[in-house]
Amino acid sequence: MRKRLLAGIVFGIVLLSLVVAAVFGARGGAPGTAASGEAVGIVRIEGVIVGGEGSDWLGATLGAEGVAAQLRRAAEDPSIRAVVLRLNSPGGSAAAAQEIGREVDRLRQAGKKVVASMGDTAASGAYWIAAKADRIVANPATITGSIGVIIQTQHLVGLYEKLGIDTETIKSGPHKDMGSAARPLTPEERRIFQGMVDDIYDQFVAVVARGREMEESRVRQLADGRVFTGNQAKELGLVDELGDLRDAVRLAGRLAGIRGEPRVVELGPRTIWHSLFGGMNGAGATHAWLLLWPPVAQF
Repeated sequence: MRKRLLAGIVFGIVLLSLVVAAVFGARGGAPGTAASGEAVGIVRIEGVIVGGEGSDWLGATLGAEGVAAQLRRAAEDPSIRAVVLRLNSPGGSAAAAQEIGREVDRLRQAGKKVVASMGDTAASGAYWIAAKADRIVANPATITGSIGVIIQTQHLVGLYEKLGIDTETIKSGPHKDMGSAARPLTPEERRIFQGMVDDIYDQFVAVVARGREMEESRVRQLADGRVFTGNQAKELGLVDELGDLRDAVRLAGRLAGIRGEPRVVELGPRTIWHSLFGGMNGAGATHAWLLLWPPVAQF
């Protein structure tokens, strides 16, 4: 029995060592310590995009602050000549996507080339970020687009009545509890929310028009919230090339003037769970239905 237990422990240690080696070997070295030479960095944007650091240990949410830190690291590393944004996200918080997009702008201003590589899904806020890149590469079957904005509220008055729950609200103004589940929206509050959606939608259209060098009127024809395959998106001018991650890395290398096969550096932390299971991020959905109050604008 003791021999079996000892053998099991030894096997577990060996297996863990192999997994750790695979994780760090795939990353191409820790950020900031890569060997000298010209490299392409990879920043992975996977899961629902949220503000802050993100908190889901399974990788279902992605914090904008963590991605921004990786992009700043790439801007400061002289060995990294270009960055590939590996997108596998249905979108999320509008403001969080804007924070990442602004950091992509700064990265390009620092002289780095940026290529967006779309995986399973790169929709809504993920497309906002992609539109900031120098080039966009998608798989033919990638789900992308969903250019639009949504604010969703729920009112549970009928359920509360059945459960005998009575809510009393003391507020400083008539709209302080706007979007509360304890009551439906008033017509004026609907107009307020619609004005917010329209304002952020106009911002989205402007970003796509600038990034894709398209007329805003043309973007609005495509920006009704629908999704496209990568193949369709290329025909419509929303992506530049069809290909996979390796194609995107090679394109980034060519744009940066790197000869031959580029050296790749993973800029973000990749956990053992991420490497084993690929990030359980549920990115196949085309919308992120976050039940939040106060309601937030989502791409």
